[in-house]
Amino acid sequence: MLKGERLEFILHQVNIHNKVLSTDLSQKLGVSDDTVRRDLNELADTGKLLKVHGGAISKSFRNSFEHHEIYSLENKKIIAQKAASMIQDGMFVLTTGGTTIVELARSLPENLQATFITGSLQAAFEYVQHPNIEVIFIGDRISPTAQIAVGGEAIAKIKQFNADLCFLGINAIDVQHGLTDNDWEVAQIKRAMIGSSAKVVALAISEKMNTVQKIQVCELSCIKTLITELPPTDPLFEDYRKMEIEVF
Repeated sequence: MLKGERLEFILHQVNIHNKVLSTDLSQKLGVSDDTVRRDLNELADTGKLLKVHGGAISKSFRNSFEHHEIYSLENKKIIAQKAASMIQDGMFVLTTGGTTIVELARSLPENLQATFITGSLQAAFEYVQHPNIEVIFIGDRISPTAQIAVGGEAIAKIKQFNADLCFLGINAIDVQHGLTDNDWEVAQIKRAMIGSSAKVVALAISEKMNTVQKIQVCELSCIKTLITELPPTDPLFEDYRKMEIEVF
């Protein structure tokens, strides 16, 4: 693979999964860790991603208040509008973080009366713009890469709730491996939210479908509904429907 192709591949992976690990990139590209490090440095120097310890994160994930930085924004808006239509007055709703969740917060009807529980600073800021929404912020240590509260205190607080809905902004989803992630602490938060919710809804742009990361969040059977930007009749979802996943 030529250098230009490597750089394009890396940037695409960062934009889809928000965060990439250098070791994973080395394996996928079949190059040395030093080569990946140089590639990441070059992409960071040109302002295309943010380099962090062990890998890189997407600029759109860090700058979710700036629409021009968000990858696949129009698709995420479609997902957000579908998700918002599921929320009814009086519900308690748990949400993770990420750009799709922020778009969900921006898509909520002005007259909606519900309670949202989140550890995402960006999502909480958007929720409080709605006059009839109560926001419960899950505090603890903020992950510098995921921009969400992580740690034992956050998990303990989440376990105190019995939410009606949980919206998970997911990293990767696959029939065999279920929901997977590349951040151990974020995976623990998602597991706690799944365990504290009556219904779990996964939100993902279709590019995340049939991809796998290193850390399993849960089996596919743990989620009830999958929302993407595609129509639910798309052939991509055939195996998921066989697993009795509602596609919306």
